Amino acid sequence: MSSPDYKEDIVATTARRGSYQASKEEILARFKRVEGQIGGIAQMGGGERYCPDVPTQLSASIAALEKIGMLLLRDHIAHCVVDDVNAGEADATLDELLAVIHRFTGR
Repeated sequence: MSSPDYKEDIVATTARRGSYQASKEEILARFKRVEGQIGGIAQMGGGERYCPDVPTQLSASIAALEKIGMLLLRDHIAHCVVDDVNAGEADATLDELLAVIHRFTGR
């Protein structure tokens, strides 16, 4: 790698089709499920729900979104990153990957 530190400002410079196309239906189904969860949480906020129920449902929604993110990252690594490394573009690709992981994990 060109630098031991990740670079937060690295962005993809090549427009390409998402590597998640193979699992697109699964990912879209998961997004729809989360969308329903969020709608339910919004209704809970306007209702007379027991207070701890709302954070519990928020936690479930956050976990579902994190799972989607991990699926997307896995597909990206398995396809785009592997392809770029095989094409001799390892340094830039790995720097970008580390930046994405850093943003995704908030660390």
